[in-house]
Amino acid sequence: MKVAQHVYGLHAVASLIANRPESVATLSVAEGAVDRRLEGLLEQAASARIPVTRMARAELDRLFPGGRHQGVIATLQGRVRTWTEADLPVLLTDRDEPAFLLVLDGVQDPHNLGACLRTADAAGVHAVILPRDRAVGVTPVVHKVASGAVDSVPLVTVTNLARTLRRLREVGIWIYGTDDVGGQDLYTADLSGPAAFVLGAEGRGMRRLTREHCDYLLTIPMAGQVSSLNVSVAAGVLLFEALRQRR
Repeated sequence: MKVAQHVYGLHAVASLIANRPESVATLSVAEGAVDRRLEGLLEQAASARIPVTRMARAELDRLFPGGRHQGVIATLQGRVRTWTEADLPVLLTDRDEPAFLLVLDGVQDPHNLGACLRTADAAGVHAVILPRDRAVGVTPVVHKVASGAVDSVPLVTVTNLARTLRRLREVGIWIYGTDDVGGQDLYTADLSGPAAFVLGAEGRGMRRLTREHCDYLLTIPMAGQVSSLNVSVAAGVLLFEALRQRR
């Protein structure tokens, strides 16, 4: 799974320094940039003893065009911490509530992955499970869109998603897949127990083998003309209905 060598944007970089300061080699900041949030970020960097380099904004723009960097780029050192299938028992133990997982089966768009991670963090998901292959990695865009959730929600990368789902079922976690038509109405399903919610890739949805490992298929009722939702929007609807029931 590919991971970013740079993280950009004020919120994403601030979250990175707050949660994993040891992973930041240097901080590059636009010359002349004045911003209260930036000043707070620079104080964070100083406390963590992270070297700061002032650069012309044009140099930062060459790295990330369009000004999306907001005047700050963190360069990473070493490997970003990722979890594997073997870590799942650790992530799911010692909790006072049923397991709450999001599984993304081959999401390709970094904006969608970032938005899903941000939603998962907001809903209190315990971990997000991603296949190692045929899916977008944790890119700079994912960091930016996730707005810090890359550092707050454990990302579990697995080599065999079907096997992982099978093991989750063996420990009593219900697997809820999604289908545009033919599934159980989301709002009539009991989602209060230990659950993993599986969303498929943009366009093609879940793979056949993934679908076969689901205990239930859920459908989000649609009142308009469109037949499906963006994967990150669907994740929000599913996770927050589950959160409502779990409370």
